[in-house]
Amino acid sequence: MKNIFKTGMFAVLAIILVTACEPQVIDDYELGTPPSAEDLSFSMETAAESDNIINFTNTSSIPGVAVWDLGNGSTGKGQDVEAQYPLKGSFEVSLTLATSGGTATITKTLDIAENDMALLDNPMYTQLTGGVDALEGKTWVFDQYYAGHFGVGPIESESADWWNAAPNDKLECSLYTNKFTFKQIGVEMIWENNGSIYTNQPGADDLASKGYTNAVAPPAGDVDVEYAPNDSYTFSLNTSEATITLSDGAFMGHYAGTSTYKILSISDTEMYLRAASTIEPGNAWYYRFVPEELNVEPVAPELPLKAEPLEENFEDESFDVVFDGQEMGDLTSYQYSNPAPVGVNTSPKVALYQKKAGTFYSNMFFVADGYKFDLSAQNKVTLKVYIPSYNDYETENNVAGSWISNTKLLPALAVKLQNSEKGDMAWETQTEIIENDIVFDKWVELTFDFSGVADREDYDKIVVQFGMEGHDGGGVFFFDDFHFHE
Repeated sequence: MKNIFKTGMFAVLAIILVTACEPQVIDDYELGTPPSAEDLSFSMETAAESDNIINFTNTSSIPGVAVWDLGNGSTGKGQDVEAQYPLKGSFEVSLTLATSGGTATITKTLDIAENDMALLDNPMYTQLTGGVDALEGKTWVFDQYYAGHFGVGPIESESADWWNAAPNDKLECSLYTNKFTFKQIGVEMIWENNGSIYTNQPGADDLASKGYTNAVAPPAGDVDVEYAPNDSYTFSLNTSEATITLSDGAFMGHYAGTSTYKILSISDTEMYLRAASTIEPGNAWYYRFVPEELNVEPVAPELPLKAEPLEENFEDESFDVVFDGQEMGDLTSYQYSNPAPVGVNTSPKVALYQKKAGTFYSNMFFVADGYKFDLSAQNKVTLKVYIPSYNDYETENNVAGSWISNTKLLPALAVKLQNSEKGDMAWETQTEIIENDIVFDKWVELTFDFSGVADREDYDKIVVQFGMEGHDGGGVFFFDDFHFHE
């Protein structure tokens, strides 16, 4: 739908405030009988505080679920909804009633006689568009140099728990070519790209069903689909629900089947959006945008190379080497009583490492503070390990994906060197050494020799990972006397 305004009028975002109530129970209408337009009706009443705030009520003669198109690109659901129309004009409002027998729709024209500019007094408008004084609007682009500017997570979460893009991670696809200019005057959004949009295979399949069949696999992975935007679009901002809806099927450069986005945060300098995918119902996608002029590659300080020996025996209250953990179990401890103080390790305290059941990538890690490892002078990691036989090494566990070949907890230890600047994607350039089939119930000393990558100057992170990754089996392990040395 589009808003119809008189020539020369300043057209601004319509604020839609939707309040849903419980739908009527469909139990007194004959099962299977389709409704008709004659069965439907709704009222439109102005609110006491403003003639530009309208309360819509479903007054149909039959029960059903009421779905509303409020005439400006926004929708609502429920027996009663409320909408704000800051500017005068004519709006086509539709009620669709869904019953056990089908659906029917009626439409009425809502005429707003005068402007009510007070309804626009909301900072979200100015932050999104630059305000009424920004005649050319405000242009947003992907914050490509920021870790987490693009990500995905489960639909029930509010964060990209599954994956986040590293800085410039999608440089070799069409994603960063998208620009979105929002204008408060004119209810206008201008979308520019290079003639393609970015999506995954389910998105490409959905677009193909709509006629967008020209697609390629870019070096960044997934799919670029040929897609030329319209000359302009409109948009609707719901300030109470913090959502933005684009008209005519437009989307924010990455196709997930929706034109409505939850605004998780917005300011003059950043905007973080969440899109609930309609083509992969279990997925939610996340996008971080910045004004175009702020999308400047940061100049990272060049960290010095250091050959700084690291030693930790976990005996003192303060540690010389501070480990952090990812998806570790609650039993994890950096000062646990030695389970077998005999043989090569009689020290009282050790580190207890619990691979958390139900998670795929438990690990401990150390990150150097303000320097990179000089592997030409220091490239060996030595530590003592104890592998209990009482862990379950037989069960076939769930795996993170088809690329995981091993499903069992293993008596194994992997030590990895990574570049922490890569964030969640640090594994892509890591060097990993694995010690398999470690003897049970006995302290053994292991050395992991990274002299084969002595020329690398980007590593600053050491990862310790027991039991092998990618499966959700749990177990308990111990290590001690960690040493990074020549």
